[in-house]
Formats: sequence, structure tokens, C-alpha cells
Amino acid sequence: MSASATTSNPHPLRILLLHGYTQSGPLFSAKTRALHKAFQKSFSPRSVQFSYPTGPHRLRPTDVPGFSSDQANGAEDDSKGEVEAYGWWQRKDSTDEGVVYKGIEEGLAAIAKCVREEGPFDGVIGFSQGAAAAAMVASLLEGEYRLRGFEETEKAGGMKYPESLWGKNGFVQPPLKFAIVYSGFRAPGERYDGFYKPQIKTEVLHFIGQLDTVVEEERSRGLVACCEEQRVVVHPGGHFLPSQRPWLDACVAFVREALEGEKKGDMREEEESVEDMDVPF
Repeated sequence: MSASATTSNPHPLRILLLHGYTQSGPLFSAKTRALHKAFQKSFSPRSVQFSYPTGPHRLRPTDVPGFSSDQANGAEDDSKGEVEAYGWWQRKDSTDEGVVYKGIEEGLAAIAKCVREEGPFDGVIGFSQGAAAAAMVASLLEGEYRLRGFEETEKAGGMKYPESLWGKNGFVQPPLKFAIVYSGFRAPGERYDGFYKPQIKTEVLHFIGQLDTVVEEERSRGLVACCEEQRVVVHPGGHFLPSQRPWLDACVAFVREALEGEKKGDMREEEESVEDMDVPF
């Protein structure tokens, strides 16, 4: 688990970053350097701290999509044939139970541990599986509103509210102010309805790649539909975090707005200014 900060400001802007499937905290840190730099510059002199936990499930080569025996010869691994690739859970398709996210409780517990040790956080940013997890975490921290939702969906066979998100005095931290999800998706099936019913109240900005063939737009739109405020940025790339100036500026503007708690009227003005930068909301 790693964190980086700009200054010794006693009240930093703390953001939790969740990597994608087959990645790790350190790798995601390297992939988000441009984003971190943009936040440092934009929110100065306030300190900015990005925290990067690593998923608890270490993957074997056979767990990595597209991994071949030829790649294994040149991959970084150990004597057990493992690679430096991790996940927050592993998807298992069952004829009887439908889609099951094996190990999701452990994944959420690892995130909760980071919240306790490095939080509280102002927001969360995630990519791919980490984006799905980011939306879940934003949902879970919405307090009694979310607890009641889980109680209702559990009656229909849904997942229980994860105990790891509880602290000594209740929830591990107050609700997040924002979430940014890149190539996110909704967990399928009624088992996970508690995360999305009722809709997620936390402000969420969704990035969707027009050429993303890993998480196709329809899947990402499924997560968008689970949020009260449906804000979307469509970029012309594929399955990655766009690091060009317009996309970074869109993130900064969204976070600044969330932190300042601007009204919806001001939100529309901000959207227009971002569109001037050719960012298609």
C-alpha cells in the first residue's frame, strides 16, 4: 500500500485509488501519474494524497485474460508460477447461482483496512474492476440509507452489507464527496442489488471509452443508470485512463465542484465550460 502527498498540509485532499483486474497498487500509481500531477497543480496549496491499496487476491497466469504459456516464460513470477497481478474478486459463472464474485468480501475488507489506516477519504477513483469497486464503496458509505437498501435486497437472496465497512462507532468513515470511475460496470444479478437499489446518491463521474472492447459501453451505461446524478464523459480511446489535458481538466472541475458543493445551476455552467474544451459530456 502506498501513498504520495504534495506537502505537509494537515488537511490534505485524500483520494482512494482502486486498480483494475490483473493490476496492483504500485502499477496503478505509475499509470495515474498524470492525474496526480494535475491534481497537485490544480488544488495547490492544498496537499493532495493518493492512496493505492492492492487487491487481496493474487492471480495465477491462468487467471489473467489472454495470458499464454509463451508469455509466462518472460513474465515476472515466483516459484509457484504466480504473476504480479491482483484482483478485488474473481468472477465465477454458475449455472445454479448465476454470476458470483468470489472473494468480494475479502476485497472490500482490504479497501476498508486502507480507509481505516489512511483515511478518511474525500473521494475514490477506480479503473475497470476497480471502478466497479469504487462505485460499491461510494454506495456502502452512504449510511443508513444504504443499510436499509441492503436489508431489503437481502430478503430476496441478496448479499449482506459487508461487516468490514463498520467501525467502532458505526461506518468506517462519513459518505464520500465524489467518485470517478473509468470503464466501470454494474455487478450483475440480483445478488448484488444492494449496492444499487436505491440508486447511488454520491456524485459519480463516469468515463467511457468509445473503443473499449473489454468493458463495452452498454455495461458501463448499466452502472450509470444506477446513479442519481448521471454524468458521463465519452473519450475516443479504449480500455485505459485518458491522460490528455481535456480529460484531466474534466476530473479536476468535477472534484472541485463536489468539494465546493455547488448547486445544480452552477453545475450546468461548469459543464458548458468543460464542453468548450471539447470534452463530450
